[in-house]
Amino acid sequence: MSQRKLVFVYNADSGTLNALKDAIHKIVRPSTYPCSLCAVTYGNLGMKNEWKTFVNELGISVEFLHRDEFCEQYDCTDGKYPVAFMNEQGKLTEFISTEEFDATTKLDALMDLVKTKLHQQGLN
Repeated sequence: MSQRKLVFVYNADSGTLNALKDAIHKIVRPSTYPCSLCAVTYGNLGMKNEWKTFVNELGISVEFLHRDEFCEQYDCTDGKYPVAFMNEQGKLTEFISTEEFDATTKLDALMDLVKTKLHQQGLN
């Protein structure tokens, strides 16, 4: 049986200073914030509970990485973010594209997209 994992990659770098800058940017200029995944799944105080519960109940392992962490863990090239990959035995295939994230402006729509894509792959 293969081990599959969803890998979500934020269009942001890790670290406290970056998190602070991102939080301020989301509040001051939300329309120009570059990470649509962050904008939909995070509020001012952290990850939204509804998203956290949804992810925990997917029945598949999920990993969240900032783009710098992703490049440290996986052989990455300069790509477009945010993006989600299906990791199956170390092989990454795109699961949700940057364009799909950018077109999804509501949390419910993102959850529906994830469920639909998992269903298409016979995982849900």
